[in-house]
Amino acid sequence: MTKNILVIPDTHFPQVDRRLWKSIIEIVQSHRPDEIIHIGDLMDYPQPSRWTKGTRHEFEGSVFEDSEKAVEQLLKPLREVYDGPIGVIEGNHDARTRLYLEKYAPALAETGAFDFDKLLRFDELEITKLPDFYKFAPGWVATHGHLANIRLSQNAGNTALNAAKKLGTNLVMGHTHRAGISSYTTGYQGDTSTVTGVEVGHIMDPKKVTYLKGGTGNWQTSLAWLTIDRKHVSPSLLQVRDSRISIGTEVLKV
Repeated sequence: MTKNILVIPDTHFPQVDRRLWKSIIEIVQSHRPDEIIHIGDLMDYPQPSRWTKGTRHEFEGSVFEDSEKAVEQLLKPLREVYDGPIGVIEGNHDARTRLYLEKYAPALAETGAFDFDKLLRFDELEITKLPDFYKFAPGWVATHGHLANIRLSQNAGNTALNAAKKLGTNLVMGHTHRAGISSYTTGYQGDTSTVTGVEVGHIMDPKKVTYLKGGTGNWQTSLAWLTIDRKHVSPSLLQVRDSRISIGTEVLKV
């Protein structure tokens, strides 16, 4: 019996592409995955970061308002159409509120009140905070991609492959905002071993990403669909091209 997992990449709310999110809701409704994994950086949380520390931007906006809007605009609509397991891996942007408090107010950090899963009401919505390295199938791990000193590459799929080779396991990751699948095989005399790395892209609206300053990132808009049959995992990318995304025979306009 096969199992299907929909992997949602970096949303960086409020920079998420809202039209694409509606298309994701449609995919969930029509294809009913057995599990949904958000690979991390669900939130952006720009205020408490090393980039804004000591500047006026540190005091602009509100992590509480951003969190509540993400609940109302992303998580609740997803939960309304899907009653299966939803898990989220903490990305480096998701961790900003937690790490900021640990560094600048450690006496208050142990409450966990600024952990992203608390801010986003995971318990209420029955969403699971997944481990940093989530083993979702034999020989396969999902992670955001900012840990383990993974060597970055500008070529889509190569960063995930670097991670797979370093960690010795097949791997699905986000973080780079690039979408690609790459494999590496070793062996001799016909006995081989292959590891595969999958980068799942992003679903942001580049027009909302102010630090690009009108430029274009080497990023690709995409999701991932994982089909699991016992130990066999078949990954595929659902890339958005020409404002359309295809899954199976279905083509959705974004």
